[in-house]
Amino acid sequence: MLKKIIIMLFITFSIASCSMTGDSKTSSREKVPNYKDAAQINIKLAVGYIQRQQYKPARDKLEKAIEQDPENIEGYKTLAYLYSRLGLDDEAEIKYKEALDLNPNDSDLLNSYGTFLCTSGKLDEAQEKFKASYSNPFYEALYLAQSNAGSCYIKQEKYKEAEALLRKSLRVQPKLPGSLLSMAEVGVKTERYLMARAYIQRYHAVAPPGPESLWIQIQAEKALGAKEHYIKYAKQLISDFPDSDEAGWVEAQARNEQIR
Repeated sequence: MLKKIIIMLFITFSIASCSMTGDSKTSSREKVPNYKDAAQINIKLAVGYIQRQQYKPARDKLEKAIEQDPENIEGYKTLAYLYSRLGLDDEAEIKYKEALDLNPNDSDLLNSYGTFLCTSGKLDEAQEKFKASYSNPFYEALYLAQSNAGSCYIKQEKYKEAEALLRKSLRVQPKLPGSLLSMAEVGVKTERYLMARAYIQRYHAVAPPGPESLWIQIQAEKALGAKEHYIKYAKQLISDFPDSDEAGWVEAQARNEQIR
């Protein structure tokens, strides 16, 4: 009987030991840091810093995120955007290329890189990236790549190509500000001023006036002979954005007119 009790106690102790060991292993596993999740948190924090124009902590968080998860494309792309925003084009291009090395077929990344290239004046290369992006039928934001490509075509003075892509984007997103503004610019560039007026009015219905949009409207109204509207928007541009290039252009055009 005693021998049986001893055996039973041994079995019970063994089971308890296994249970404790298992709990210990589980606890250890739970304490292992999840670097991928940590990287995502740091990217979100960085975006907040960028929005508040706190660029150094934003850069630090993004570099930490990439260190934690070297395959996180969002980290590279956001850091590239930050460098581009600060005028550090060489650093931005390095990060875009590093991201593309990870996934050369990422449509969102191709769209972002195309936008950067267009802003940097590398227009033909930008169009290659845009086309690769909007040619993907599974890209949910395909219309954004079309819009960006259309706007870039305006810089190349290829207005027919620009208009075709911009109209495609607006068929999907009729209130897309970038496409509306670019269509208004196409109207001015091709001397279709009623078209320019219509699109700039649609733009101002969804976005606040800025120096670029007011300048487009001023050109359209002046060409249409709507002097009252021309003077109204000219005054608004000079008053609201006195240091803008567009305000200087208006003043240069209207030195002999009673605008002020």
